Amino acid sequence: MATFHPSTRLAGLDTLRALAVTLVVLHHYTLFVTRDAHTFGWVGQMGWAGVDLFFALSGHLIGRQIFAAMADPRGLSLGRFYARRLLRTLPNFYVVVALYFLLPGFRGEAPLPDLWRLLTFTLNFRLPPGTAFSHAWSLCIEEQFYMVLPAVALLAAWLCPMLRGTLRLAWVALALLVMGGMLWRAQLWQDVVDANPYGENHYFKFIYYATLCRADELLAGVALALVRQYHPRTWAWLTRQGNLSALLGLAVLGLASWLFLDDRYGRAPTVFGYPLLALGFSLLILAALSEKSLLRAVRIPGAASIALWSYAIYLLHRQVCVLGAGVLKQYGYAPDSVIAVGVLLLASVLTGAVLFYAVETPFMRLRERYFPTSVRALRLGLNDIKR
Repeated sequence: MATFHPSTRLAGLDTLRALAVTLVVLHHYTLFVTRDAHTFGWVGQMGWAGVDLFFALSGHLIGRQIFAAMADPRGLSLGRFYARRLLRTLPNFYVVVALYFLLPGFRGEAPLPDLWRLLTFTLNFRLPPGTAFSHAWSLCIEEQFYMVLPAVALLAAWLCPMLRGTLRLAWVALALLVMGGMLWRAQLWQDVVDANPYGENHYFKFIYYATLCRADELLAGVALALVRQYHPRTWAWLTRQGNLSALLGLAVLGLASWLFLDDRYGRAPTVFGYPLLALGFSLLILAALSEKSLLRAVRIPGAASIALWSYAIYLLHRQVCVLGAGVLKQYGYAPDSVIAVGVLLLASVLTGAVLFYAVETPFMRLRERYFPTSVRALRLGLNDIKR
């Protein structure tokens, strides 16, 4: 009987995770601390795309876990899968939610969203920009993805007993979802952004934070997982082109960045920019998984630790930087000074590490003890017990 093994850590993927959280932290620093988009140049302006890289990584990771478990003779257990995901995401998240709601000094002056929307991971639905903990919108999309994908995968496998039919359905569904997302964004842009005095605000509320509009990178990650699990020959050929994949990915990301930097809220980047980000980041993930690629081989000092703490850093960094900037300003250090930037970025990493070890690690140990995999538990018969 084949045994399902959880994915192991790879240097290339850790580099991408560390890059993703770094981009997001730098972008939020420009939004909420210096309030100057040029603080870190184009890196800070495009740093929001770190969320898209997280989406692509999550799509591949979760898709890989689901498809590998479904290929196991025991099959995928929805209960075990959900238990593993909730033990991974809920403890850190609810601790930070408690900080926002129980400590007024922590949340600052930003208005709080409805608590029930945070607890049910529906915050991103028509979220007005500027609320406290608004960056949790991306976690809500990921949590919705975690809940829906395994159930859909099992349903598709049940409706199409023959593997070939199931795969065809999966690829057609992915293509239709990507095209549907493009058409939906185009229609929304026409209705709520174009020639609207509140167009920028509506862009975030109805497009940028919306689940159906931001699924491109998640779907691209799932596509990678499909190829890896069910098309081994194609996967073997692709992973022999690791350095080429990295170069192509950077080129595609350069094109996407040019579109967004030229006109962030325009029609072309709204419709085509997100699929380009999805393609570019997928190519980088492919390079990170390729045995002979530089991205997989090179180990950047500290990247593995930052990748390990990235979820905790993501949750805490915004308020750590905002509150820390206020303290440093009293001592004469402006938010855009080298001292302030260095201290606040370091504080973001260290507080993330504390949250990881104090909250996330104990629950991860519980997860590995009671739910080590997402496959169904073996049912032992009387003869098996006697043996």
